[in-house]
Amino acid sequence: MRGRFDNLHRIQRLDPERDHLQIHRLTLCEEFPWDMRLAFNLAFNRSFALPRVARLLVETGEILRSPRKRADDTGIIMYEILLNGVDHPRGRLALRRLNEAHRRFELDNGDSVYVLAALVVIPMRWLQRYGWRPAAAHEREAAAVFYREVGRRIGVRDIPAGYAAFAEFFDAYEREHLHHTPEAERIERATRDLLRGRIPGPLRGAADALIGALYDEPLRAAYAVPRPPLWARAGLHLALRTRARLLRLARPRRVPLFAGGVVAKTYPDGYDLETLGPGRSMR
Repeated sequence: MRGRFDNLHRIQRLDPERDHLQIHRLTLCEEFPWDMRLAFNLAFNRSFALPRVARLLVETGEILRSPRKRADDTGIIMYEILLNGVDHPRGRLALRRLNEAHRRFELDNGDSVYVLAALVVIPMRWLQRYGWRPAAAHEREAAAVFYREVGRRIGVRDIPAGYAAFAEFFDAYEREHLHHTPEAERIERATRDLLRGRIPGPLRGAADALIGALYDEPLRAAYAVPRPPLWARAGLHLALRTRARLLRLARPRRVPLFAGGVVAKTYPDGYDLETLGPGRSMR
């Protein structure tokens, strides 16, 4: 029978530079599937608060009209790259769709680095606080290598080298650039239902307070979200820490996440990578 820490021991025997894809895939698909997917949601959600990003999203309008499709398309593209690798035909196709989606706009390079940094740092910090075990050093470095490689292939420049450099950039960039704009507030209201859907049914009545508790003070200020009551902040923290302790005692996951492919609500009958992203219609 596979032990609870067998994957960790396996990860620690791998090389985070050479084997970054294998390590990051294990972290997502076997060790922390729920945590990593929620943390990816939070990372993208945070990047929407950057003033230039929020303004662009409001101008293009897609995320306001179809937040679920926008989120599903982005998630599928990123998971296809992670599951297959940047050099696999499906990974290359997903990268091409990512490039085509971004090519239509004049993106600020600093904002693009920040989005990569959010995808590296926020999941690892979430696991540090709420994972059934903290992320190992190899997992942090593998995440940094993976998103550095993705960034290089979509033309992002001056990407930090290593997890510590990503974290330093992330914190410094937020101090300078994360602040409230009306556009960011509109984006948060439009996408809030996506986070509501991750809250268990019996707690949906308290969803707005719990979502506010998922945000920290800088993000609440950027989105003009009121500070939630103490019961929501303390209750969410206690529930997540209790879950982590219980999972630490549980058996390892038998079937990896996405073992049967990526499933998204927008595409109940499956999807064609060629049709994903802005400017493409479903078929």
